[in-house]
Amino acid sequence: MDNIRKAMQHIDISADGPNHSKSIPFEEFLQVVQDNPTGTIRNVFQVFHDLFKTHVGEGVDEYPNDPESIKYVSYDCSKLFVEGADHPFFADRLFANRLVNHVEALRSGAQQNKIYIFDGPHGCGKSTFLNNLLKRFEAYANTEAGARYETVWRLDRKQLTQEGGNKTASIIESLFRMQQNPNKKQFETVQALALPDTDNNFVEVPCPCHDNPLLLIPKNQRRQFLDDLFENNEFKYILFTDKAFEWIFQDVPCTICGSLYEALLTRLKHPAKVFEMVHAVPYSFNRRLGRGISVFSPGDRPIKQIVQTNEYLQQLINRLFSDSNQVRYIYSRYAKTNNGIYALMDIKSHNIERLIELHNIISEGLHKVEDIEENVSSLFLALMNPEDKKNIKEFQSFSDRIVYINIPYVLDLNTEVEIYRNIFGSHIDDNFLPRVLHNFARAIISSRLSLRSEAMLEWIPKPEKYRRYCDKNLQLLKMEIYTGYIPGWLSEEDRKALTAKRRRRIIGESDKEGQQGISGRDSIKIFNAFYTTFAKSGALIDMAMLCKFFHGQKDLKASIPEGFLASLLLLYDFSILQEVKESLFYYNEEQIRREILHYMFAVNFEPGTVETCMFTGEKVRITEALLDGFERRILGEKSEKIKLLSFRKDTQKEYTSRALTQEIMVAGTPPEETRLFQSLKERYEYNLKEKVFDPFLENENFRRAIKDYAEEDFKTYDHKIREDVTFLIDNLMKRYRYTEQGAKAVCIYVIDNDLARKFTKP
Repeated sequence: MDNIRKAMQHIDISADGPNHSKSIPFEEFLQVVQDNPTGTIRNVFQVFHDLFKTHVGEGVDEYPNDPESIKYVSYDCSKLFVEGADHPFFADRLFANRLVNHVEALRSGAQQNKIYIFDGPHGCGKSTFLNNLLKRFEAYANTEAGARYETVWRLDRKQLTQEGGNKTASIIESLFRMQQNPNKKQFETVQALALPDTDNNFVEVPCPCHDNPLLLIPKNQRRQFLDDLFENNEFKYILFTDKAFEWIFQDVPCTICGSLYEALLTRLKHPAKVFEMVHAVPYSFNRRLGRGISVFSPGDRPIKQIVQTNEYLQQLINRLFSDSNQVRYIYSRYAKTNNGIYALMDIKSHNIERLIELHNIISEGLHKVEDIEENVSSLFLALMNPEDKKNIKEFQSFSDRIVYINIPYVLDLNTEVEIYRNIFGSHIDDNFLPRVLHNFARAIISSRLSLRSEAMLEWIPKPEKYRRYCDKNLQLLKMEIYTGYIPGWLSEEDRKALTAKRRRRIIGESDKEGQQGISGRDSIKIFNAFYTTFAKSGALIDMAMLCKFFHGQKDLKASIPEGFLASLLLLYDFSILQEVKESLFYYNEEQIRREILHYMFAVNFEPGTVETCMFTGEKVRITEALLDGFERRILGEKSEKIKLLSFRKDTQKEYTSRALTQEIMVAGTPPEETRLFQSLKERYEYNLKEKVFDPFLENENFRRAIKDYAEEDFKTYDHKIREDVTFLIDNLMKRYRYTEQGAKAVCIYVIDNDLARKFTKP
């Protein structure tokens, strides 16, 4: 029994949440508004925005100081679509940015009175996305952080009897007499008229449209009321100036609440007495009951009863006001989702009718219920397959009310890999050499991209210049940009040419991609076939296995652009060569720091002078040899003089216009943390690494020592080789997450395929 009582006590405590809170009087509600104005004065669009702000956050911009940044940031949507979900949805970077931008616009009111249709091909995860989004919204709206209040009237029978005259009093008295001395028939009548309220002195009338109680303040007095309610603070300024809060000054209460207010004011004479009968209660969401969230599938038949009411409640209201026409408690099904979400899972069958019916509701914000106008302010969402657009094509007047949000197949390779990890387990990484798993994703995504990209060709008219790292269609480069990464192998000229305008145009092309190619469902099947074939071999899955798999599947190979796999292998070879060079490279960081700071300082003076460097305190003899030597280490020994001078001029401009004036002098940024220093350091180190492998190419002992690493024979090699090999293997494991086995394998691969000479600049 003790355990039973303990368990029941836990249930009792758990039930004490916002959804089970009792109604509070209007004046107490005003205190809640003062304490938490941003949480209580918000409509469904603002709550939807707050959901994203809470669960997604601001995102990460990898290039925050880039003047050409387009704010294409990395959003972590896992809390919204993955955590706790039966069927996770993985939003790639492109879709996440697209969605967040729409949500930001939605909050400001710029795109309200519209229906948002998520449009995408079969197998892209539309249904999973919407179900997870609605589930998270429902959970959030029922927490304290997402809670809003709605109106409930608590009509005082005694007060209305006193104010209403003898006729009303006699009716109420007769009802009480019937309760005290009922016969069977009389008792049934009273039971039918009584609400399940323990306090029979009150009749509770909930607002079926879920209106915020503040809307009961007469519209012409609302601005003054809120001005008096709040102190002069930041929120008050936002409330009166931000477009997102226009609704609180413009909206009117639903017809039922408005009628009750007028009827009570006529009876009680004083607005203050009317508001004594106004209470507030948290707006409780329940998708299964259609309260706050309603979701319709195409096969769901329309309900026959268009007008809904509560006959018992209507009879009580009629008796309280002695007038059956003064307050009509009727509403439509749209009232249940007013200030909530109304969603259509697919625009076909019965959902076509529902969508067309929304036309006038969305454009006017009103719905006719018999003779009564009902306010409708909901977030309307829908899903659509591309072929279903024909179902609404003839309704041209509706087109300006529809906002299409594209959900294509995944185009971000990192997200594609996350999907594989989620389905097959994160341990799959242990069976791959680094980069190979991501290269599988690249091969799949190549089938979803356009072969010709006008934006990429406008930026890089001659793709063949990157034939050693990229495919002829520049898809590999585009994939990197879609992930938010700008590859280091791009030339300085092309990096500078990637302006914000060009970058927006490239990202913009994603709206038309991902509509065809290997679907999300098919990619999972293909990966399963690939993984089960090669993982059981015991060897780490490498690029040879990947290429063998794709070449061996005739239909699959046909989906991938011609020459893409060969280019993918070239990029892999180049990338792992850089990793090996980086891992073998040891440099004097302090010496490099001094050289960069001296060059940054020296570009502002004419050659032939001696100046004290303001960063190091050392005297620097500024000569053409000093400037020229540094520039050739950055640009290459065979660079033309005109190229060196152009680089010097650009460095001097960046130093004076930004590094010195904005970052160092104004922001107090250390010179080593300025954007100019970091850029010069990255390029300086990159060029130093180009030759780091040369001493080992002709040394056969070096290759054998790698093969014998961690074996007994490794001790037989001289100290220098053992030290270099150990340094190399350790760095590959620490920096690039290789296993010891993988590090040895990739080093042998680089040496045996002579990659250092293969990628030596001409």
